[in-house]
Amino acid sequence: MHCVSTIYPIFEGIMMQQQSNDPLHGKTLEMILNALVTHYGWKELGERIRINCFISDPSIKSSLKFLRKTPSARKKVEDLYISTPALYVNI
Repeated sequence: MHCVSTIYPIFEGIMMQQQSNDPLHGKTLEMILNALVTHYGWKELGERIRINCFISDPSIKSSLKFLRKTPSARKKVEDLYISTPALYVNI
């Protein structure tokens, strides 16, 4: 019979090996958007990704609402985040 404490290290090792390869793992859309706005500002963000919520009276709240309903726009935002070395570092 195995003691529970001797089994857990095995499971912890397995769990660590199965971590997601998703570069956005653990990042919320709000975290990503805030980082992009801080880095680029609304004006440049609107120039890089041409969507109205970044150009006309932009706000985090309205942008999140739009991005959650529009997968193609959300993908552009996530792709910009990943391709911005100052924000995204794949360790």
